[in-house]
Amino acid sequence: MISLDLAIIWAGIIGFGVIMYVIMDGFDLGLGILFPFAPDDESRDVMMNSVAPVWDGNETWLVLGGAGLLGAFPLVYSVFLPALYIGVFLMLAGLIFRGISFEFRFKSKKNRHWWNRAFCGGSAVAAFAQGAVVGAYIQGFAVEDFVYVGGALDWLTPFTVLTGLGLMAGYALLGATWLILKSEGYIQQWAYRITPKLLVAVLVVFGIVSLWTPLVSPEVRDRWLNQIHLIWVFPILAMVCAYALYRAVKRQEEGLPFVASLGLFIFTYLGLIASKWPVIVPPNYTIWDASSAPESQLFLLIGVLFVIPIVLAYTAWTYWVFRGKVRVGEGYH
Repeated sequence: MISLDLAIIWAGIIGFGVIMYVIMDGFDLGLGILFPFAPDDESRDVMMNSVAPVWDGNETWLVLGGAGLLGAFPLVYSVFLPALYIGVFLMLAGLIFRGISFEFRFKSKKNRHWWNRAFCGGSAVAAFAQGAVVGAYIQGFAVEDFVYVGGALDWLTPFTVLTGLGLMAGYALLGATWLILKSEGYIQQWAYRITPKLLVAVLVVFGIVSLWTPLVSPEVRDRWLNQIHLIWVFPILAMVCAYALYRAVKRQEEGLPFVASLGLFIFTYLGLIASKWPVIVPPNYTIWDASSAPESQLFLLIGVLFVIPIVLAYTAWTYWVFRGKVRVGEGYH
């Protein structure tokens, strides 16, 4: 019984870490995707300054989720790494380029345009790779006896390209609504103008993926149509958030657009989990199949229960300290 309980607890911890990373690192990746379309270089300064104090702390959740996954479900790595090696490499390379550009762009004068490109390119590549990995998880892997038997590029299909582009649009939406919250004047007005267009792009991809998923994953089709009808509450709540976002932008509200975009992501994420639960390695390996020894999970759990409150506390403190608007000519660098 302890093994069953610990597997569920660890699945919850890792799931929490993943969604925290997505919503917290998503908006600064989204700002990078929007970088080339910003009105001018001063607005790019504001975009970067708005996330400069928090972007590296946001990635703590990626480390926590990855380390927890290795410790609690090590057999997942025997499938995911061979199957997604190129995609994960692209994601990490994009994050590295994005991180370097933060440090060098403010110091460089002559070559600032190159660091603009690094920030945009790194953000776009990282976001696309994350979306493609999600698509690969939905469509499943070629697995025999918990060994990946497919090719190095099996993860790259038309479906995963669509999910990659969709996550780029979603992150850009998060970035635009974050900019509404953190900026003012003509920069904020630009963010107001592009947000409805990004919302339409996200909803179009959401609709196509929803229609395509039953074709690439019979298990998901059966779950949605024949098994758990309560699952439909998640896309309904996601659409409510989308409508609230649209109305808030029309009324030129500042905080609600960002909150609604977070809700859109959270409910879509919960719908994905409900579609696959308790499978952790598609098509049919569950969290209990992939679990490490109960003693190992319990040992790691004790440490994580101390770490997570600390991470939440310093994250909340950082956002509180750097609350408020970021103005042209001001910043934290």
